[in-house]
Amino acid sequence: MYLGVRLIPPAKPSLPELRPIVVDAVVLPVAFVEEGPLDINRATAAELEKLPGIGPALARRIVEWREIHGPFRSVEDLLQVPGIGPKTLEGIRDKITVMPP
Repeated sequence: MYLGVRLIPPAKPSLPELRPIVVDAVVLPVAFVEEGPLDINRATAAELEKLPGIGPALARRIVEWREIHGPFRSVEDLLQVPGIGPKTLEGIRDKITVMPP
């Protein structure tokens, strides 16, 4: 003889019917295009870091030198920045420029 309460769980709710949907979309390839040489008189430290051989410390030194001494007059003026020698300059020469202020 059973005198307890019997619990009957509710039926699971039915899930909505899955139907495919159509989404109109266009996938375009993305290409990054260099805009030309980087102006070392206007470049930020983050932009200078993208140059080969220029890390965060050297990029900061370039910006600091520019702030203290004024704009670079030529690409060769980079040789005055501590840590930049002829080899480093030759490695970035074709990627930088000096625009008039």
